[in-house]
Amino acid sequence: MKRLRHNYKNLKIWQLGLEIANDVSDLLVEFPKHEKYTLSSQMSSSSISIPSNVAEGSSRTDKSFSHFLDIALGSSFELGT
Repeated sequence: MKRLRHNYKNLKIWQLGLEIANDVSDLLVEFPKHEKYTLSSQMSSSSISIPSNVAEGSSRTDKSFSHFLDIALGSSFELGT
């Protein structure tokens, strides 16, 4: 039985995640130098994690994909904090 894979580039959640990561990247340019390796690093990592987990999970089974979406959601909560 052939398993269908999600094309992550067509998923609105991936597109929005990529927009968030790009917006955060633009915002971090304005951060003070003393935040470069602390808060800005944390924000960068969590924002990139959102679309990255959607993309990675899209190649997995539906159950596994759901798990990766949960991780992406957690990263969005982390970023929001």
